[in-house]
Amino acid sequence: MKVIAINGSPRKKWNTATMLEHALEGAASQGATTELIHLYEYDYKGCHSCFACKLKDGKSYGRCAVRDGITPVFEKIHNEADALIFGTPFYFGTMAGMMRSFTERLFFQYLVYAWPARTLFPRKIKSGFIYTMNVGTEQFDEVKYPVHLETNAFALSMIFGQQPETLLACATKQFDDYSKYVFSMGDPVERVKKADQTFPEDCQKAYDFGARLAVK
Repeated sequence: MKVIAINGSPRKKWNTATMLEHALEGAASQGATTELIHLYEYDYKGCHSCFACKLKDGKSYGRCAVRDGITPVFEKIHNEADALIFGTPFYFGTMAGMMRSFTERLFFQYLVYAWPARTLFPRKIKSGFIYTMNVGTEQFDEVKYPVHLETNAFALSMIFGQQPETLLACATKQFDDYSKYVFSMGDPVERVKKADQTFPEDCQKAYDFGARLAVK
C-alpha cells in the first residue's frame, strides 16, 4: 500500500503541509509506504486544451500529452498510488492555483466524455482532500464554500472510483506575528489563542484520516 500526499500550498512548513505530514504518519501506522509531494517545487502549467488525451486511436489517449515538470508525478500516481491525499489552502473561495492546475490535468486525462462519466484510471483507489482556510465555520455557508467542496469530491469519486473523504481546518493561523499585518477579522490575540488550541486537534484528525485511507 502506497499513500501519496500532494501539497498545493506554497508553504512547506505551515498548516496544509503539517496536516499532510500527520496524515502520512497515520497511513504509515497502518503499514503504508508514504510520499509527500510539494507542487511548488515543479514547473508546469494547467491544461493546454490540446485534447490529445481524447483523440481516437491517439498515442496519448487517456494520458496527458504535455511533457513538463509535473509529468513524473503523474506517472508516479498512475503506476504506484493506492491512495491519494490532496491538501490545499482555500484562496478566494477555492483551491490554490497550483493545485487547480495540477488537478485539472491529472483528472482530465482520465475523463471519458460520456454520461454517466467514466474514467480511464487503471484501478479504484481511496482519496480525499484536506483543506485549510482563514474562514471560520460561522462564515462557511455565507462564502459558498460547500459548493466547491462538493464539486471537488465529485471529481475524486468520478476519477478514482470510490467516495472520497474531506477534512477541514477552519480559522487557521496565517502569520507568526499578527502585529505586522493588516488584519481586522476579529481580535488577533484571540485568533491565535483559538488556533493554537484547535490546530493540534485538526492534526489528530488528519492522522486518523490517513490511517483510514491506508486500510485496504
